[in-house]
Amino acid sequence: MEETAPVQTAGKDEHHPKRDWYDRYYKLLLVLPVVLFIGCLVYLGVFYSQQGDFFIKDSSLAGGTSITINGDIDPTDLESALKQSFDDIYVRTISDVRSGDILAVIVESSATPEQLKPAIEETLGYELSPSNSTIEFSGSTLSQNFYRQLIIAIIVSFILMSIVIFFLFRTFVPSIAVIFAAFADIVMAVAVVNLLGIRISAAGIAAFLMLIGYSVDTDILLTTRVLKKHEGSVNTRIYGAFKTGMFMTLTGLAAVLPAFLLVTSLPDSFRQIFLILAIGLCGDMINTWLTNASILKWYAVKRGMH
Repeated sequence: MEETAPVQTAGKDEHHPKRDWYDRYYKLLLVLPVVLFIGCLVYLGVFYSQQGDFFIKDSSLAGGTSITINGDIDPTDLESALKQSFDDIYVRTISDVRSGDILAVIVESSATPEQLKPAIEETLGYELSPSNSTIEFSGSTLSQNFYRQLIIAIIVSFILMSIVIFFLFRTFVPSIAVIFAAFADIVMAVAVVNLLGIRISAAGIAAFLMLIGYSVDTDILLTTRVLKKHEGSVNTRIYGAFKTGMFMTLTGLAAVLPAFLLVTSLPDSFRQIFLILAIGLCGDMINTWLTNASILKWYAVKRGMH
């Protein structure tokens, strides 16, 4: 009897339906993040032309007074009354997520404490004391210098990160893809923060600095798996990096989101850090697994990597 040759299974995944789908549409996956990125750039450009900056700074960066008043106070009535005397009044609340009760009201203005405090006391009908309020004041010159130093720190950190990426991979396209993904994370986070009407504090700037590190870790993981590993196909390596990277990102979100939503006793600056990191991590999922992964797939196909 004639023997039948054994069926070869080593390349079985080469015709897997999921692989075929990704091979056909990976370039189209670039459309969504590119459209989002361009939309954010246009929005930030319009915002800059109107505000003179890429985001609104709070009193810790622009200078002025911030008064936190404990208790359930109507922020709308308070803001309306204070705007009769101060043009740049900004009032926000700290609320209990579970009950919705207002725990405190924060009033910010470029006015001095000597000007703002009596106006608030007159509106509320009682005296502000250390037991029911907290007053913070920053001079405009000092705040502007501090803001300038923070922006320089972000720029220097981004440049150093870019140098490390180029040194690590030593190829132009994959390195640029990693750097672009990190830059897009920051751009999208700033745009969303502006859409939410949040005033950035010094802690918020620090959060963007932290976001640079959070952004590149999954991109480095993905690029290293695709370029420096040789086990399996390119799709297999991308999928393996996706499983590990998504677990890392979701773990980060699981840490910062509950802290922002549930721990209302934290200072507002800490909650701002958690919110910006959460927004940035959500953007990182788009920019890493749609943008960077598609660029790397394209690069691997052009280079004949299998």
